Amino acid sequence: MDRPDEDDLVDVDLYDDGSFPEYGFLQAPNAAAVLAAVRGEGPIPETGFVTRRQLRALGLSPGGQEAIAALTWRNGLRKAWFYRIELAVPKRVPTLAQEQALDRAMAARQTCPTCRRRYYACLPLRTQGQCEPCDKGYEPSPDTVMIPAPTAHRLAA
Repeated sequence: MDRPDEDDLVDVDLYDDGSFPEYGFLQAPNAAAVLAAVRGEGPIPETGFVTRRQLRALGLSPGGQEAIAALTWRNGLRKAWFYRIELAVPKRVPTLAQEQALDRAMAARQTCPTCRRRYYACLPLRTQGQCEPCDKGYEPSPDTVMIPAPTAHRLAA
């Protein structure tokens, strides 16, 4: 072996400890433009770092990419992961059948088996077995019950 092949050479950064870069609030690349877009005050930037919640607010998803940096706050005790906005893809839109299945599942969690009223919140069916008004013996307030019960779907698709 006189000379090693150039393909065998490895570029090593002696100062890289292998950890993610960490940024504070509004310190990541293009963070102010991303925040303005999330608030609806500007267009969606083409480049920059965004968190999952910011992606969701912009109608995007990570699309299988790995996190590339971290947002830290509370002296490093809390972290959120950053993703590249240029690699994000649009969120998937559920079909009408998927939305109907989700609505049926939520109806099962929100409907009292005793009085058959559907509430806006999930009921404690595992612990109480019925809604609070049926359990305590009083009439529910009108702002907690779906009146009239939905007959047709009000789904997005």
